[in-house]
Amino acid sequence: MSDSNPHLSTSAQNESHTTHFGYQQVDVHEKQAKVAEVFHSVAAKYDLMNDLMSMGIHRLWKRFTLEKSGVRKGQRVLDIAGGTGDLTMAFSRRVGPDGQVILADINASMLQVGRDRLTDKGYVGNVEYVQANAEVLPFPEAHFDCVSIAFGLRNVTDKDRALGEMARVLKPGGRLLVLEFSKPNNPLLSKAYDTYSFTALPFMGRLVTQDADSYRYLAESIRMHPDQETLKQMMQDAGLDQVQYYNMTGGIVALHKGIKF
Repeated sequence: MSDSNPHLSTSAQNESHTTHFGYQQVDVHEKQAKVAEVFHSVAAKYDLMNDLMSMGIHRLWKRFTLEKSGVRKGQRVLDIAGGTGDLTMAFSRRVGPDGQVILADINASMLQVGRDRLTDKGYVGNVEYVQANAEVLPFPEAHFDCVSIAFGLRNVTDKDRALGEMARVLKPGGRLLVLEFSKPNNPLLSKAYDTYSFTALPFMGRLVTQDADSYRYLAESIRMHPDQETLKQMMQDAGLDQVQYYNMTGGIVALHKGIKF
């Protein structure tokens, strides 16, 4: 395991010109390409693997996120790292024909899978697709009523910068929702989860996608992600208020919510 501190601010890591890619230390300029390779590899089977890895529970996590979003008819939503579009579809139904949802993803393969899936399901008219880096969002200030990022923040090189960008593009009163794997709050659950992550995930990855390494990286990236309290502080530092988090499945996943004022 890398001896880097997973709770060290990403800005501080960038000043030393290295960051973590799973348990490896890599040059900050290399991480984006390495993460891209992972998601190019898994894009085609991403939905199937999500169902297998979480035993379908990821749908409940996303449903809870939707309920906490407060999204209403006519609003504008940005779904960052939207991937294959689960949340985008739900937001599209919420905002209706007078609203807008932008599915943004840095990875072209994931974005194409999402576009094809949503188009096939008839989601046209109020959904747009943008290839975008969360650290440099191509949108004006105070533009969105809600910004979400589900299972994507841990893959971002400079998380502090990305959170600042998300806050920038939110309207006053707008909500940021960060759904991400987190730290189990029970030692026994944490141990069992570690065993599952580092044995079952690579095994399923090899069987389904012929790529065990990508799923080993995903397990490592979860361990290197900030814990609940650290991420809460990072969101506050980015300019968000009333930040709170909700542990789900014993803290394996947490939803953080903050409001821009």
